[in-house]
Amino acid sequence: MNLQYCPSLTQYIRRETREVAIGEVAVGGKNPIRVQSMTTVDTMDTLGSVEQTIRMVEAGCEYVRITAPSVKEAENLRHIKAELRRRGYNVPLIADIHFTPNAAELAARIVEKVRINPGNYADKKKFEVIEYTDITYQAELDRIRERFVPLVKICKEYGTAMRIGTNHGSLSDRILSRYGDTPLGMVESALEFLRICEDLNYYDIVLSMKASNTQVMVQAYRLLAQKLAEEGLQPYPFHLGVTEAGEGEDGRIKSAVGIGTLLEDGIGDTVRVSLTEAPEFEAPVARMLIDRYTNRTGHAEIKPICNVPINPFQYHRRETFEVGNLGGQNVPRVMADLNRLTNVQYADLKCVGHLYSMLLDKFNMNDLGADYIYTGSNPIAFMLPNGLKEVVDYAAWLAGGQRQEHYPVLTQTEYANTGPRHPEQNFVFQNINSLTNEAVAQLRADKTAVIILYTENKHAMAELRKAFFRLMNNGVANPVIINRQYSEMSLEQTQLYASTDVGGLLLDGLGDGVVLSTELLPEKSKTEWLSLLDNLNKLSFGILQAARTRMSKTEYISCPSCGRTLFDLQETTAMIRKRTDHLKGVKIGIMGCIVNGPGEMADADYGYVGVGKGKIALYRGQNVIKKAVPEDNAVDELIQLIREDGKWIEPVFLEQEVG
Repeated sequence: MNLQYCPSLTQYIRRETREVAIGEVAVGGKNPIRVQSMTTVDTMDTLGSVEQTIRMVEAGCEYVRITAPSVKEAENLRHIKAELRRRGYNVPLIADIHFTPNAAELAARIVEKVRINPGNYADKKKFEVIEYTDITYQAELDRIRERFVPLVKICKEYGTAMRIGTNHGSLSDRILSRYGDTPLGMVESALEFLRICEDLNYYDIVLSMKASNTQVMVQAYRLLAQKLAEEGLQPYPFHLGVTEAGEGEDGRIKSAVGIGTLLEDGIGDTVRVSLTEAPEFEAPVARMLIDRYTNRTGHAEIKPICNVPINPFQYHRRETFEVGNLGGQNVPRVMADLNRLTNVQYADLKCVGHLYSMLLDKFNMNDLGADYIYTGSNPIAFMLPNGLKEVVDYAAWLAGGQRQEHYPVLTQTEYANTGPRHPEQNFVFQNINSLTNEAVAQLRADKTAVIILYTENKHAMAELRKAFFRLMNNGVANPVIINRQYSEMSLEQTQLYASTDVGGLLLDGLGDGVVLSTELLPEKSKTEWLSLLDNLNKLSFGILQAARTRMSKTEYISCPSCGRTLFDLQETTAMIRKRTDHLKGVKIGIMGCIVNGPGEMADADYGYVGVGKGKIALYRGQNVIKKAVPEDNAVDELIQLIREDGKWIEPVFLEQEVG
């Protein structure tokens, strides 16, 4: 298979696409990457929809999507649009369609763009496995074509654009039966509809491949770009988004891991960050992601990659040997950089997930307990808790008597010279320039060496990827910890940048650990430093979880709400999180309506789905277990379901007294 899916793996070059007009705001071509979001107000609430749309526009949205689940909502788009225009807002509107072709055909006469989901537009999903012959499969395609062609003709007549938006969780039974629950299935789901459009000479199309699983999402977009070129189809612009990303820090990290990875490769023409928050809070996050690639300059040139040793369309972790608890089959580890923190006390280790009780004179470790701490030239004076290992500068290790419980970290110059080594585990700082032929040969022969890979290039992820490929192409199987350093910036910006730089590598199976550092910071109080280190430690674990490489906490797959939502999604998500956030590794889907569940929950273990006013359906996987639970009792019933499966554990409240 041709592995080429983007213009360059080493230089930021945006993928060339055709321009698509959406009202007065075109997407693709030479246009900037656009920002969009979706209303959460009931579409029949005209003034509520208008007011929320205005707030979204003022927050930075260039397109606004509104759900139209039936003909009556589609018709009301006319009134919403008229009121917006009367108030002087010409933002293009996008009708979001599921299941109802007649609503799409009406909306296409009113708004600037319609979004259809090929998994449920003129198709069905009953979670049935069906054996198709080529003849019966073609008969299904003919049926879809008959139902879809009228919409295409209306769009051509009215100059309306269309997004063909595949969602991982709502692939049809037909696609699942032939291609399975795979990125290829997602791509083929869209291409079946796209081929019909091209047959009718209709090209005002945007494509998307959205999933809650960031690995699947990134692989599907890459494969779509490759397939369009392979089949000689038009280079359509892409709408990027991670579905059901969640709220707060987790939602931002997960969105950046998926969206940022693709933006790094020059893929993406419009972005929607899906958060379980008010939609006006989504646009600034999307803009922060996009702005990193606007007029990107000042990064050192990275030589092209001659041999790509990975399959970008399928996850496979880089093969490494084990050094201590790094590499091999171990989950990626977290190292906390404490080297700028002096006079560390027992209580200070709380910032890396290790809590000391003065009363009991012992440590407890929470689910976000770091595996390593780097203390530089200031080794800690007391015995560390079990499970936490300390890395010190080589000079400090030598001066401290080469202690067995300390692991030295060497610069490449120190590593190249002969000298004492730890018998089990030695860390070596490396970047693309220090990985010379001599350094590579030395590392390849050293079964105690762990590489801490860093970069000073503004195009950080690309240079780190190039370094990984150099190691792989030269047979170096040492574990690698990814180190990213950030000058002082806002917490949210750090979350987005680190999630992109580190998460993009993890999605390709590159990396056995992460250490996030800060630099160029002014003097801070110890309290400020501890707070900063606490945030970086949580961020490290969050990135590993978002990239699906280490599950350290409960995962919530919650939709961002829309006009179809049947309960207060933000309040309910907070309530479920409060009751269940100690269930490490359990995935819970929280969906506002039956359109988003059970399909959109994809690989969730349990689902909480609105099915009517005050009524909730509870799912185990994709199977409904209880169909109409009163909302007042639904969280208790969900917990009881988890209990019945033996996955419930009582929350443990760690001793918080520290001294």
